[in-house]
Amino acid sequence: CKYTLGSVMSHVTLHQTVIGLEAEKQMEMAGEYPDMVIACFGGGSNFGGLAFPFMRHNFKDGKKTRFIAAEPSSCPKLSKGKFVYDFGDEAGYTPLMPMFSLGHKFAPANIHAGGLRYHGAGVVVSQLLKDGFMEAMDIPQLESFDAGMLFARAEGIIPAPESCHAIAATIREAKKCIETGEEKVILFNLSGHGLIDMPSYDQYISGNLHDYNLSDEDVEKCVAKL
Repeated sequence: CKYTLGSVMSHVTLHQTVIGLEAEKQMEMAGEYPDMVIACFGGGSNFGGLAFPFMRHNFKDGKKTRFIAAEPSSCPKLSKGKFVYDFGDEAGYTPLMPMFSLGHKFAPANIHAGGLRYHGAGVVVSQLLKDGFMEAMDIPQLESFDAGMLFARAEGIIPAPESCHAIAATIREAKKCIETGEEKVILFNLSGHGLIDMPSYDQYISGNLHDYNLSDEDVEKCVAKL
């Protein structure tokens, strides 16, 4: 049996770094450099694709940029998961990999950010989090859609539910700057539009979406199965 895995694999993340390299050039054109880099997080390729080109300057040039992975509260593999050896897929076809995981048998809630409903994190991202080079922020579903609606009204772009998590994290950090009076350059990745996710926005506007929060007890039960 042959199985091709996506964003949790390092070669996929490496391919996606073209996004961060392009963003780096755009920041140079604007005469700015980010104090924070934020992206939504499912398995790691979207986050790593944006963050890694900037992260090298922290290692090489002494930059102090913060890197924040925004994940759903219902699937908080970085915020609440355990650093273990686990499979990258539910069936267990992949080699065991060191990762932050909720357990490969974990069944996440049926949230509308389908691209973030993944049990584990890529090997490189997991090690970076473990070593303190990046942060994780879990975002409730309703807060993410609140942020998406605000962004749509302000920018005229309907963001994908996955991207809404990055927007919500960006808004949190921007509000902190207002409170402290600091000026920060915040770079986030609008990783997709939500034109095929209009039913999700309809559910949100109709008041039919709910938050799903994973308890520590639920995490322990999932990881105990490894």
